Amino acid sequence: MRPLTLACTLLLPFVSAGCGGDIQNFIGPTPDPVIVTETFTGTLTRNGATSHPFSVTSAGGGEVVAVLRAVTPDDTTVVGFSLGTWNGTSCQAVLSSDRAVVLASLLGQATSTGTLCVRIYDIGALVDPQDYEIEVTHP
Repeated sequence: MRPLTLACTLLLPFVSAGCGGDIQNFIGPTPDPVIVTETFTGTLTRNGATSHPFSVTSAGGGEVVAVLRAVTPDDTTVVGFSLGTWNGTSCQAVLSSDRAVVLASLLGQATSTGTLCVRIYDIGALVDPQDYEIEVTHP
């Protein structure tokens, strides 16, 4: 038998086994999304607010977590903290905490790609400007 004929004969059962079967068997599992950690900083002033947009790049979405890491110089300051969708000009809150303190967190679920946002705002409790740090992990 020639080498080419032998090779074709040996491969035929494997090739034909795939015919009529479920194509999903050949696609393989969907890879886990890459998790990104972003840090946003700024200064919150009396009656002020700041929004930070960020992009979810995984088509399958995934868990989004925002944590208020620091408020200084007064780490007991109570602020507003929200997670939402970015419409190009403003942050439309989906999850909010109107009484957030350092280490407060918000947990959401992105269902697809898009632009989300995290927002920090004064609830009327600020006297002096406060520096802040927010950490967001997302797909």
